[in-house]
Amino acid sequence: MLQVQHLHKAYGATSVLADISFIVNDGEHVGLIGPNGAGKSTLLRCIVGAEAPDAGTITRMPPDLSIGYLAQALDASGHTLGDVLDAAQAEFVAAERAVQQASAALANAPDLAAALATYDVELARFEALGGYAREHRAIAVAEGLGLAEMPRDTPVAALSGGQKTRLGLATLLLAEPRLLLLDEPTNHLDIDALAWLEAFVRDYPGAVIVVSHDREFLDRTITRVLYLDPFTRTIRSYEGSYSDFASARDHERTRQLAAWQDEQAYIRAVEADIRRVKGLARTIQQGPKRHRDHYGRISAKVARIAKSRERKLEKYLESDERIEKPRQHWRMKLDFGDPPPGGRAVLALEHVDFAYTTGDAPLLVSDVGLEVWHGERVALVGPNGAGKTTLLRLITGQLVPLRGRVRLGINVRPGMLAQEHETLDAGRTLLEMALRARPMSETDARTFLHMFLFGGDSVFRNVRECSLGERSRLQLALLVLQGCNLLLLDEPLNHLDIEAREHFEAALDAFEGTVIAVAHDRAFLRHFAERVVEVRDGTVRSFAGGYDDYMRIRAASAEMSKS
Repeated sequence: MLQVQHLHKAYGATSVLADISFIVNDGEHVGLIGPNGAGKSTLLRCIVGAEAPDAGTITRMPPDLSIGYLAQALDASGHTLGDVLDAAQAEFVAAERAVQQASAALANAPDLAAALATYDVELARFEALGGYAREHRAIAVAEGLGLAEMPRDTPVAALSGGQKTRLGLATLLLAEPRLLLLDEPTNHLDIDALAWLEAFVRDYPGAVIVVSHDREFLDRTITRVLYLDPFTRTIRSYEGSYSDFASARDHERTRQLAAWQDEQAYIRAVEADIRRVKGLARTIQQGPKRHRDHYGRISAKVARIAKSRERKLEKYLESDERIEKPRQHWRMKLDFGDPPPGGRAVLALEHVDFAYTTGDAPLLVSDVGLEVWHGERVALVGPNGAGKTTLLRLITGQLVPLRGRVRLGINVRPGMLAQEHETLDAGRTLLEMALRARPMSETDARTFLHMFLFGGDSVFRNVRECSLGERSRLQLALLVLQGCNLLLLDEPLNHLDIEAREHFEAALDAFEGTVIAVAHDRAFLRHFAERVVEVRDGTVRSFAGGYDDYMRIRAASAEMSKS
């Protein structure tokens, strides 16, 4: 279905893709994996034709292969939600309208036979495009992604980032292309929408190439991994799920490290032997004068042996046989340090009501009561738009409750990582943001930012020039600088690659303060949550135990409601 051969792509002097070759077969579901900046999005844009490679070929079979591409950001300004959904299935909508018109024409047709023939033609075209079954699928897509209850005349510009992601997904799924290209489809999706998408992609009859950092989503939807190496800029194929790939990569690194260590031991032994033989030659040469003539020939022979071994070692070190030391991706040095001391009671919300509009509008959250204690790991879950981010803003004081109060404990110093990066000043440089967060020298600030992968002159860029992943890293850096003992994290994993996510989890494990996190990455939730707080239908409920305990309670409750 898709064949990529010897693809090369560079931006100026920077090579992004080097000699990329792979095949994707019809119906195959493939994960495209690699750290941020490895070239995954560039490769997808080349496949869809949005960018041209510098060299190599991309063969689509058939040549008019229908491809659906979900980019990380949907650009449909000037259109409404209904416009975008209809455009995604324009041919089907036109066929449905033609059937309706042909049916209406039957009532007053002067030539009934001709009108029936026209109706039969239009109905056949409608059914060939999926007919009413496709109409039902369209309804299921809209409901599954939480778009069914939104007015069709809603401007796309007024949608949140999560709603835009879901709308972009809906347009692709409604078009039903033979090949789906999904770039970070799970960003901004709540747990229910994520589970729905997971099932849809898993059962999708066409081929799928998905870029995602959601480990559980990958494990449940793909059967092969294409790994983009950030050092060589080449690609390797691994059969199986993401977990199979991760295990294989760990095994490869372990074997390569052992082989490299054995080689280093061999090189040291040969170098020591060369030094010993050279020393022997010098000892003979520097012996008593009466023996020099007799031992001169022996000394020359020993020196030749040393030189021969030296040349042999140099030749080996320059050859392809030499084992390369395993390289590690440049990791963030994320250390929250020791939080400032505080009391046991960290936070209390008492009978809190809140709405964004006054008057008779319904409350977003009502009569919220919640206590959080020192050291707790609390996961906030619930549908998008239920009020999770609102709760975090009420805690920080960005919003004021209509009724009730929010109390912070003694010496509690909250810090928030915002989902939409609204806490960042787009007009300031990264360096300026760091210096505002904590007084220090410019040299110290640059050194600190370097630990978050901002090297060289990149610290002089404005925030607005940064990618979404870079903005997330900057927010993490600023949290560390602020020295908080209550971390409020709103989708902290969005735009972080898998390695950065795992490093972030380890940093939270070491943090001795309190953490409240809004997240939908199930691998993270299983690792992180000690208590789950669900925000749904204006109410807040607390569930003791981890994420799996919470999901079991939800499943049991759903089963009881059916009976």
